[in-house]
Amino acid sequence: MNSNRKTIIAGNWKMNKTPKEAEALLGEVLPKAAGASCEVVVCVPYVDLPIACGKTAGSKVSVGAQNLHFKASGAYTGEISAAMLQEIGVSYVVIGHSERREYFAETDATVSLKIGAALAAGLTPILCVGESLEQREQNIMPEHIRTQIKIDLSGVSAADMGRVVVAYEPIWAIGTGKTATSEQAQEVCKLIRDTLAELFGAETAETVSILYGGSMNAKNAAELLAQPDIDGGLIGGASLKADDFGQIIAAAQ
Repeated sequence: MNSNRKTIIAGNWKMNKTPKEAEALLGEVLPKAAGASCEVVVCVPYVDLPIACGKTAGSKVSVGAQNLHFKASGAYTGEISAAMLQEIGVSYVVIGHSERREYFAETDATVSLKIGAALAAGLTPILCVGESLEQREQNIMPEHIRTQIKIDLSGVSAADMGRVVVAYEPIWAIGTGKTATSEQAQEVCKLIRDTLAELFGAETAETVSILYGGSMNAKNAAELLAQPDIDGGLIGGASLKADDFGQIIAAAQ
């Protein structure tokens, strides 16, 4: 972590927790985040957003959505716009998660449009990038990551880049129990920062918070967060357990 950048611990609940269950979990999480010096975010399913925004009002915890549509309105059945999220008090939105890319045909082109829509509505996008095991083993990880960054952020100005968070999630370490070593995670997070420096200038790149999102948990959080280019975590399974999430928040202090 770098003290000049915002440290962010964001929980991605994925498709878990009904509104009642969300209210109960937030009741356990809020006390653990009360003394946090880092930014704490819970990215919850759409139906839980009103409860989460109400429950976290006036607290140290911000609320994020897990997706949005890039159009402001229209005939897009089942979709949610940035303005809808912004009006109920959402402040962050996860964009381009590997599960969206794999299961729901998300492309770098649509990710780029969604980043623009989020920024236009005043939301903070958490852009997810990462490689598969096959891409890592074929030694094309650097090109893949750089291509994702370049296309996904192609419509973003240097001024707006300061409002974007990037999360590195090695796809081979999501939900598998495998974690990149702290050295592997740092290597790719530095690659991301170097790519941002090429695109937006070194000064801007130094201000961007880069999160690690591959099975960070209570046991490995401190070691990962000690790396110079890792500024927080996008936490999956561990964010559904208040004690584990609390320990990760504590590790970020």
